[in-house]
Amino acid sequence: MKYVRIIFSPTGGTERVAEAITSAWPAGETVDLSVAGDEYEKYAFGPEDVALIAMPSFGGLAPKPAIDRLRRIRGGGAKCVLAAVYGNRAFEDTLVQMEDAAEASGFQVVAAVAAVAEHSIARQYAAGRPDEADRAQLAGFGKEILEKIKAGGGKPAIPGDRPYKKAGGGMTPKAGDECVACGLCARRCPVGAIDPKAPRTADGDKCIGCMRCVAVCPKKARKINGAALAAVSLALKKACSVPKENQLFL
Repeated sequence: MKYVRIIFSPTGGTERVAEAITSAWPAGETVDLSVAGDEYEKYAFGPEDVALIAMPSFGGLAPKPAIDRLRRIRGGGAKCVLAAVYGNRAFEDTLVQMEDAAEASGFQVVAAVAAVAEHSIARQYAAGRPDEADRAQLAGFGKEILEKIKAGGGKPAIPGDRPYKKAGGGMTPKAGDECVACGLCARRCPVGAIDPKAPRTADGDKCIGCMRCVAVCPKKARKINGAALAAVSLALKKACSVPKENQLFL
């Protein structure tokens, strides 16, 4: 039996949630869905294996590149747990979208988690989450999930709508005067939206607004336009000001 974490985590919040859920699981490998150009077809699993598939929710949907890369993995009947990680607004159709992609790849969905992490754009919302209390709760979820797998439980009811909601537009960070053109953002971009030869620019058509370039920049040079950020923060204020609870679907 193999245990695996299949993760798309541009800014680290989703990875921290995944680590908490699997903290009591046997050690296993990690498949990073944020690596552009990886040959995801090489990853293959079987009915005896267990996978955690974790993705962020961007505007109520999973990032399309993450879903597309998941569909290239060969699940082979492995049991899987879905984790949608959102910035305290709503996860909406993220879990059912992940469910459909996982099943299309041959995984058997046995549980799902909706977890809160610090918002990747308006970072004042859910700041510092997952915190210590979250991690303890998520670890407890992980133990409950393992017990269900050992008991041979079936597929859970997962909230969300089909057809999924319409995807919205993202926000493309831009480099300021602090940029030294080191190229780290280009090397780490999950979708190749930044030209390594001209890293101060970004292709808005490719960019998915994941904020990895902002998170990894050693000079803190990449930012969202201040006026746009203020508008987003104001728009989210009502929905995001009250802390949401993590949820387990068994």
